[in-house]
This record gives sequence, C-alpha cells and structure tokens, in this order.
Amino acid sequence: MTKGWLPVPNPVAFTIGNFDIMWYGITMATGVVLGFVLLFIRAKNRGLNTERIYDLILCCVPSGMICARLYYVLFEWSFYKDHLDKIFDFRGGGLAIHGAIIGGFGLALLLLKKWKEPVAKWIDLAVVSLPLAQAIARWGNYFNSEAHGVETDLPWAIFADGKWVHPTFLYESIWCFLLFIFLLWFSSKGHQKFDWQITCLYGMLYSLERFFVEGLRTDSLMIGSLRQAKLLSACVIVVSLVSYIILNKKAKEERKTLNEEVSQSVDEQ
Repeated sequence: MTKGWLPVPNPVAFTIGNFDIMWYGITMATGVVLGFVLLFIRAKNRGLNTERIYDLILCCVPSGMICARLYYVLFEWSFYKDHLDKIFDFRGGGLAIHGAIIGGFGLALLLLKKWKEPVAKWIDLAVVSLPLAQAIARWGNYFNSEAHGVETDLPWAIFADGKWVHPTFLYESIWCFLLFIFLLWFSSKGHQKFDWQITCLYGMLYSLERFFVEGLRTDSLMIGSLRQAKLLSACVIVVSLVSYIILNKKAKEERKTLNEEVSQSVDEQ
C-alpha cells in the first residue's frame, strides 16, 4: 500500500550479516546524539563544565532507556507476565517518554547535586534539547507502524494495521520541533528571568499537546479506564503552572529588593 502521502514503511533500515538494523533505533540514537551535541554547545557558551556531559551521557542515557522500557512494561504487564523474554526487546518498540524523563532526568538531578553543579541551570539547558530529540525519535513509531491514531479520512492519513489512521507520531513530532524552536529562542534571547522557567514551560506546553493527541491514539497505556498519559499530562500541567507562578513571583520580589538596595546605596553615596 503506497498511495498515501507517506508509504507503508519497512522497519529495517539495512542488514549486516544476519543482524537487522532497525529504523526505530536509528531515529532514537539520532535524536539523543543531536540533543547532547546541542547541550554541549550551549553549556560551553554559558561557561559550564562540559566534561560533565560525558558523565551524563554514560549514566543517564542507559538509565532513561531502561526506565522508558520498564515504564511501558509495567502498564502492559498483562502481556509481559506471560512473555518475560520480551521485556528487554528494545528493538521491537515500546518505550515510554515519561519513563525516559523520569529515569534520565531523575538520575541527572541526583548526579548534578552530588557534583555540586548548578542543577537548575543544567536542567533548563537540557530541557531545550529534549523536544528536539523527541521530534526526531517519534519517527521511529512511523517506521514501526505503531503509536498511530484512530481511523480517519483526512488527506494526511497514513496506512497502518490495514486502515487509514491519524499520524499521531507526526502531530507530536511537529509540536515538539516547534516547542524546541520556541524554547531555544526564549532561552537564547534573554527572556528567561528565573531558574526552572524553561523546565516549567516545557512541562506545560509538551503536556498540553500530549493530553489532546493521546485521545486519538489506539495503543494508550491505561490505569483502569483512564489513559495514563492523559492523566499524567494533566498533573504535569497543573504542577508546572503552579510552580511557574510561584517562582516568577519570588523572582520579581528578589529583583525588587535588589533594586531598592541599589537605590539606597546610591542615595547614601
């Protein structure tokens, strides 16, 4: 079936001997590499210790991948309890971005704190790279013909599982790329006014997209009758928004106090 705007993909990119190299792995690796390259460049420009990036790659990438898989397996345990041999079959797909964030960024927080690095500055920098990596990695779902939406007759539908469906991977890929451009512009043009501001913006804006797009998907991980990603996205939006308001208010008060101290010092002189 190739009459759609995107052809039905072959999940195998190429073969070396008897070993298939999957597009899923290539897109994931490309997203991670480009994300860390961007992080390295921006951290260097801000005078941070770029040697720490190599440590983060060695520790946080495996942690993120393992947690992404375990998160997925946990919510699909009804299948995996009878197929234990498939739990670590990364090549076949089944990685949850929320698990990757918990595993990767969670460990990064602990390590940066242990190394006495400026945690908020590092995380705000890294969060800008995250949607770029997501935008690229989402194409792995296309090549695996997974994570698609319900049936539709829209002109941009793709063919999967014998029917025309919403390309939800594409919706998220486009949104994440635009989110990356926005966060990069926001943080590079002096608009950031306080620590964790970029992280809060990412939490709100990515979760807003995921909340709505998740409703179109046919493979959602569930908590009872609720879609796990929708529930978690709603919680992240609320927490990020409340945190943004509190941190913004605190930053304004600190700037006001600083300005008053400077004015007082000038008057005394």
